[in-house]
Amino acid sequence: MIEMKAAKTSHNQTQRASTMKAVVQHAYGSAEVLRLEEIRQPTTIKDDEVLIRVRAASVNHADLVFTTGRPLIARLAFGLRRPKQMVRGRDVAGAVEAVGRSVTRFRPGDAVYAEVETGAFAEYARAPQRMVARKPANLTFEQAAAVPVSARTALQGLRNVARLRLGQTVLINGASGGVGTFAVQIAKALGAEVTGVCSTRNVALVRTLGADHVIDYTKRDFTAGGQRYDVIFDSIGNHSLRELRSTLTSAGTLVLSSGTGGPVLGPMGRILRARLLSPFISQNLRTSATPRATLDELTALVESGKVRPVIDRTYSLGEVPEAIRYFAEQHARAKVVITVSEG
Repeated sequence: MIEMKAAKTSHNQTQRASTMKAVVQHAYGSAEVLRLEEIRQPTTIKDDEVLIRVRAASVNHADLVFTTGRPLIARLAFGLRRPKQMVRGRDVAGAVEAVGRSVTRFRPGDAVYAEVETGAFAEYARAPQRMVARKPANLTFEQAAAVPVSARTALQGLRNVARLRLGQTVLINGASGGVGTFAVQIAKALGAEVTGVCSTRNVALVRTLGADHVIDYTKRDFTAGGQRYDVIFDSIGNHSLRELRSTLTSAGTLVLSSGTGGPVLGPMGRILRARLLSPFISQNLRTSATPRATLDELTALVESGKVRPVIDRTYSLGEVPEAIRYFAEQHARAKVVITVSEG
């Protein structure tokens, strides 16, 4: 490990340098359990880690799961009675503060973005070198923070899992969401004919992202129209496996990404059923969980102009509870971003 020591200054200056503001939680619950507190700044990083001074972060569905501890199965990983890790947030954009001994790709001062297991809603965050990339030159820090988790999920689900090819037809269920807005653009970049499903207020947005067809789910159920698709990318979970399969071609691929479910298993119950069924049918029922796409691949797509992040609202670090509440209750479209510092 490499240790980062504060400069020898007055006691008060040293104390300020060794602490940071972060959004933490000590128990599971609604957004009210999140508190902005002063905690110890990371003083050591592993040899393969990068310490980032955070400029911006963004909200993901995982943050809501981590905050509420629901579905209950998530607590097996997060902590049974209380969270093992107190600081929330997974998407980071900022400047490199320090690097570990084996880090060769980055140096202090580099503008980067990254995905962390948790800890983005803070002034400093640590990330393994493999999960860090240089910030796309054509994005602000706030825009870059909207990319990692959602865009990677879409890219690996469509390209790596579904193996979406030129000329195939794909339906994106939840096309106006954080993952969905990226999925529409990535599917178009891969050469597919794209149909997006969203609510009335988001039809225009989904069209501007490049969707060839848009279905307003308040007016039409896409599983009842008789149309079949080579690939369905489902980030909502509001249809049964039977309904989704009826909308696939005989050798089509269904990619399940998050979505709703019961209070105990959540979307895992549906995902497990899909995995058990898939070997016995001609269709492929998969999840977008693996393998991982890299941020460098996303940087190339963003800088080429083929993919751009869409931001719904921006909040300050102290407003993270409001941001989580908005994300959970108001069906946020695209990404909700947290501005942490101005640099």
